[in-house]
Amino acid sequence: MADFDVLVLGAGSGGYACALRAAQLGLSVGLIEKDKVGGTCLHVGCIPTKALLHAAEVADSARESEQFGVRASFEGIDVPAVNDYKDGVVSRLYKGLSGLIKGRGITVIEGAGIVTGPREVTVDGTVHTGKNLVLASGSYPRSLPGLEIDGEQVLSSEHALRLERVPESVIVLGGGVIGCEFASVWRSFGADVTIIEALPHLVPAEDEAASKALERAFRKRKIGFRLNTRFQGVEVGDNGVTVTVTDADGKESTLKADLLLVAVGRGPATDGLGYEDLGVTLDRGFVVTDERCRTGVEGVYAVGDIVPGLQLAHRGFQQGIFVAEEIAGLDPQPIDEAGIPRVTYSHPEVASVGLDEAAAREKFGDDDVETVTYDLGGNGKSQILKTQGFVKLVRRKDGPVVGVHLVGDRVGELIGEAQLIYNWEAYADDVAPLVHAHPTQNEALGEAHLALAGKPLHAHS
Repeated sequence: MADFDVLVLGAGSGGYACALRAAQLGLSVGLIEKDKVGGTCLHVGCIPTKALLHAAEVADSARESEQFGVRASFEGIDVPAVNDYKDGVVSRLYKGLSGLIKGRGITVIEGAGIVTGPREVTVDGTVHTGKNLVLASGSYPRSLPGLEIDGEQVLSSEHALRLERVPESVIVLGGGVIGCEFASVWRSFGADVTIIEALPHLVPAEDEAASKALERAFRKRKIGFRLNTRFQGVEVGDNGVTVTVTDADGKESTLKADLLLVAVGRGPATDGLGYEDLGVTLDRGFVVTDERCRTGVEGVYAVGDIVPGLQLAHRGFQQGIFVAEEIAGLDPQPIDEAGIPRVTYSHPEVASVGLDEAAAREKFGDDDVETVTYDLGGNGKSQILKTQGFVKLVRRKDGPVVGVHLVGDRVGELIGEAQLIYNWEAYADDVAPLVHAHPTQNEALGEAHLALAGKPLHAHS
């Protein structure tokens, strides 16, 4: 007889969400974790990074306070105090999560688990079994072949979160979400920053208009970046790092800085955990699943960063909830990957849901796609905040909105309504009559839909 109805390997976003929902549904749950419940997001990802980004926003506000008529002096960054603030946020959330897990009656099994049989995981010599097994082992910071991360001058994002000083200069390898967020933090803290990106744009997974807007903002902030540029190697010396790169024409050059941050993405933590021995199919280390998070091995599911697709905490949460409800027989609706909101919390922020313009045109054809862009210059609250950006809508001609893209400070807070618009397949005429409070940045979403419906208010027709 199995020890648990549900045995979860990994207590990160996907794993603990699955455990909490399964327990809520009356199932017995074993939750295996080798470190701390909460995983990457809580301890070395989303939460501490966003705490640093908020400290960076405060630094910018202090430095630029006179433009708001407030006289204040900016005396620099107290890194130990910033880290105390960051760690305090993490600690409070960790204690809250631990209490919630305990309160739901979930059995937490501490130690490194390895799958050793059908729905069976061995932890420190003890075998634990479940009627259902959920793989949720998370991810790790990737590097490139031949690039050794030493944690001192060549850093991963996890090392960067523990840095005890503001570097004078940093080279950031990778212009995706992680790279742009750390570049934004360090620039606000006073560092000289250069991003190296192999693809033609920063945040290359976003709509091209959003990428270009972020690039303009970064230029204005004097954040350097080299696009279409490939990393060749790094030399580490007493005085910093020397990075060799080649541009699109193959021309080689070098850059020097105190530190190199390697932000080339995160890999699936599946190696050596016995997944393949169980019969689970892996693709470049990722666990292959169907739309119902099933692995192909009976009673074995996978959620979170080990499943191909967006490596986002909220995706893991939703997958974990889905699997718990699937096991409980509730027949939940599969998750639409395009309907998962995406946010880069840099200054300015980039947020999106649904299809970008290029993907929509590829899917539906050029003649069946329309776009409208509403400039935040016409939004009162954005003027108050002194932020620039836009709301861009992508829709099928005479059809629903299939993509929402936003750029500007704090626009990540608008993505909730945007995902409802996308996921409910709303038409512009459905959203245009909704009343948006004034003055808020949320009005910009309403104004964009008014324009798309053919009745712009504060936008040009």
